[in-house]
Amino acid sequence: MNLQLGSATLVALLLCTVRITAWLMIAPPFATAGIPRSLRFMLAAVLSLSVLASATPHAPTAEIGPLATSATLQIVIGGALGFLTRLLFSAVEAAGSLIDLFGGFSLAFAYDPLSATSTSVFGKFYGMLATTLLFASSAHLVILQGFLRTFSTMPLDGTIDVSHIGSAVMHGLTSMFIAALQIAAPLIAVLFIADLALGVLSRISPQLNVFQLSFPLKIMLTLGLVGLSFALMPQIITEMANDVSLVVISVGGG
Repeated sequence: MNLQLGSATLVALLLCTVRITAWLMIAPPFATAGIPRSLRFMLAAVLSLSVLASATPHAPTAEIGPLATSATLQIVIGGALGFLTRLLFSAVEAAGSLIDLFGGFSLAFAYDPLSATSTSVFGKFYGMLATTLLFASSAHLVILQGFLRTFSTMPLDGTIDVSHIGSAVMHGLTSMFIAALQIAAPLIAVLFIADLALGVLSRISPQLNVFQLSFPLKIMLTLGLVGLSFALMPQIITEMANDVSLVVISVGGG
């Protein structure tokens, strides 16, 4: 059996792969050092086959000028959508950073080999936990489905609306801060009460060195009560995956 592909099909396959690759290089949970770039390229090629039928009618002509323009536009679209996806999921690491700040772990920064950056203890821990929950709950499929639907709302011959990106970024920032507070709020409340108790203790007994006592006490409370936020994580990860899917689709006006 001979498989014949027209020029429009090959062009559509190439441009779809370019957009998906740009998205996979930025969007979590795929944009980590734990997933090799070669695997991301292969995943982009496989995913492009699923949208090839709907993307082919919108493929530009097989000429250098239109191809270069469209490929640049696909990189911009994929990068912008990947940034929005990463922005919303940064709430989990932000929650871990808040716990580090209030719990006395903010000075213990370590190198994260997955993101190739220095991060705090609980920021790294919560980031790994979020990635695990994404795959365990199949929420990554919801994110992929939302992104692949952008080939219908933003076809290969379409454009990206800057105003929609601006509103999506504002919505993403708001959702990130709200989700971070939801995750870290129970532990922050306990640590705040501990600070109040230490302040009252310093007024009652000035002879005690409350400053030195506060560090081991807050670290002990953080390690003992960090499990309180774990109960919220599966629901928040699922809600964030749905939110990411809706935001990405809305950028194209869908």
